[in-house]
Amino acid sequence: MRRLFWLGVGVVAGVALSRKAAETARQATPAGLASNLGDAVRELAGAVGSFGAEVRAGMNEREQELHDMVEERAGVTAPRAEGRHAASRRPVRRARRAEG
Repeated sequence: MRRLFWLGVGVVAGVALSRKAAETARQATPAGLASNLGDAVRELAGAVGSFGAEVRAGMNEREQELHDMVEERAGVTAPRAEGRHAASRRPVRRARRAEG
């Protein structure tokens, strides 16, 4: 009975090791390396995007705090702008092409 048990343990260990070896060999191929690199780039892009969104949210929050502070200290209501430098934006006029 013990021999049968150890035979089963050996078979299970052999299957597990062969699957692990096959997966490692697949990852070492050019396609496997490209897949790993692609996943890493996607993860990095997502992290950079979320970092940028958090920075923009922090900037907007700080800008709001500064507007409130100016209004409180100066007693002047400043125009609220959506986004960075929105108050200085002017509509862009484009010249029309002469038809002829």
